[in-house]
Amino acid sequence: MTKNFQDLAPALIDGLKKGAFLTVSNDNEDNTMTIGWATIGRIWNKPVLMVAVRYSRYTYNLLNNSKEFTVSIPKKGTMSEELKFCGTKSGRDFDKFKECNIKTKKAKTVDTVVLTDCKHHFECRVIYQQTMEPETLENESKERFYKDNNDYHVLFYGEILDSYEN
Repeated sequence: MTKNFQDLAPALIDGLKKGAFLTVSNDNEDNTMTIGWATIGRIWNKPVLMVAVRYSRYTYNLLNNSKEFTVSIPKKGTMSEELKFCGTKSGRDFDKFKECNIKTKKAKTVDTVVLTDCKHHFECRVIYQQTMEPETLENESKERFYKDNNDYHVLFYGEILDSYEN
């Protein structure tokens, strides 16, 4: 059932604490990764979901090329092993869907998939992306998240084209 993105925003914010799945399809290849950071709101008079993806992630090139993504939030208390696997293993080395027996179906409005065992879904088209500028990041976050790797994120702002729950 399609819902207003604002109705599902609390589920996203709460779900990110345990993890959600960011899924991208490009050139007949699907990949998903676990995310714990995102922002939802309105910008440029559009509903927007912003996700952060590091350059080093396999998902980065797929998303940079496809310009579309979905975010699927598991039902409470489910998919913890799948979230762990998809957050620690690379799509370069593993077919995460096969390894975790994750079922998918075609998204309604974008050319990618959603995870069928998840409860909430957001379908997005990238309308802007921004490379992080390390010199503008406050020191506490820089020390905590980037000190040992300098692997900064690219922020992908996705216009929410559809949001719904199973």
